[in-house]
Amino acid sequence: MLRLALAYLRDRPLTTALNVLLLAISVAMLVLLLQFGSQASERFERDAEGIDLVVGAKGSPLQLILSSVFHIDQPTGNIPNSSLELLRNDPAVARVTPLALGDNFDGYRIVGTDQTFLVLHGARLAEGESFEHPMEAVMGAKVAEATGATLGQQFIGSHGLEDDEDNDSGHDHSPFRVTGILAPTGGVIDRLILTSVESVWEVHGIEHDHDHDGEEGHEHEGDEHADEAEHHEHEEHDHAFLVPGPAAGPVHLRQAVFDPSDTEALFRPAHHTEEHSEETAATQAVSGYEDRAPALQDRRAELEPELTALLVTYRNASGAIRIPAMINRQTEMQSAVPAVETARLLELLGASLDGIRIFAWLLALTGGLAIFVALINMARNREGDLALLRVMGASRVQVFATVILEGVVTAALGAAVGWLAAHGLITIARRSFPTLGDLGLTPWQPVAAEAGLIAAVLAIGALAALVPALKVYRIDPARTLARA
Repeated sequence: MLRLALAYLRDRPLTTALNVLLLAISVAMLVLLLQFGSQASERFERDAEGIDLVVGAKGSPLQLILSSVFHIDQPTGNIPNSSLELLRNDPAVARVTPLALGDNFDGYRIVGTDQTFLVLHGARLAEGESFEHPMEAVMGAKVAEATGATLGQQFIGSHGLEDDEDNDSGHDHSPFRVTGILAPTGGVIDRLILTSVESVWEVHGIEHDHDHDGEEGHEHEGDEHADEAEHHEHEEHDHAFLVPGPAAGPVHLRQAVFDPSDTEALFRPAHHTEEHSEETAATQAVSGYEDRAPALQDRRAELEPELTALLVTYRNASGAIRIPAMINRQTEMQSAVPAVETARLLELLGASLDGIRIFAWLLALTGGLAIFVALINMARNREGDLALLRVMGASRVQVFATVILEGVVTAALGAAVGWLAAHGLITIARRSFPTLGDLGLTPWQPVAAEAGLIAAVLAIGALAALVPALKVYRIDPARTLARA
């Protein structure tokens, strides 16, 4: 019966191909919706697990969540470094994880953080050790695999969160050294490069207290070392802020941060004579500085140690009631709840996905209707052949089964082509749009609902063939052959 059904399908190739195409398109659309909905929801839940609140600069709460939790968008801005201790000192807070973003290596984000980030994502080291000192970095599993990074290897980050071939702003002066590689987790941490917050500040030339750790603080290693570091810092400070005086000797201005090459724009030239003293020159320089104080203060603010966001875990339920309101009303920062924002995102997407899903099922029903029409015509045109089969010994059930098999085989071909097309499109889309990979969309990873979808399509094929099969079942071989 199966061979006979396949022979009938080959006898009308164009009609069979069109029916298969209709079903394949509908199946492909439904599989894509299932894959996106299932994998995206699973990734959102896994990556946001353990994060009760995200604190960042004012802006879009959803953008804050996407950039700080899922690392697929640009940050909303920076927040003061003092906000870290503000939240850590709150009795309702169990853990605060700082984030400092801004650079990438080969398209993978360099994240300044501390050891609590590893704990938050349940990560463990596959090789080496974690970062402890500035300019040490730990590679996520996917980063190490894609870049071929090995322990001890050095790399240079580039400014910006995305790989740009035209971007030549690499931080050549501050290379990172790989000290560890993480084991795969299946989460967002696999595609991140982790380092200390101090490393990010150092790369961007931001002065910070090297003796201060973001979580517990380092102990001093001796007065001699501290004095030497202070002396070295003063030397760098003097070098950075050395401004030639208009007349006699250099003038040291520690009140602002600026580029020495801009001194001509910062200070107006003054006419002077040999009788001008060093004190007069300094007075003129300070006067010029005061005229440009707002611009200098802006530059100074840009170089203050800042963070991109804070990931907060509550100690008790009271924090969920009090802390978000306190941050939003009493500070210049904003707070966003990952669970709320991701639910809102999925709800917004869900409305569009529901419309596409309805259209896909209508298309599948159209495919079933096309199978029905094709089989009705087949039954009418081949009554003589089917009656001859009955005379040659075929039973009513066998003839009935032949027609049903035609509908089921057509539906099965459509389902197979659609399933392969959907997963193939996911593969192509991941290569063309890296954001889809960041969302966790993985090709060739079937979900349980796909089996139900294929079963439903096969049922459509069988139902479409039911009426033609019943018509064939009732054929009277003697009357049919007599008419022929």
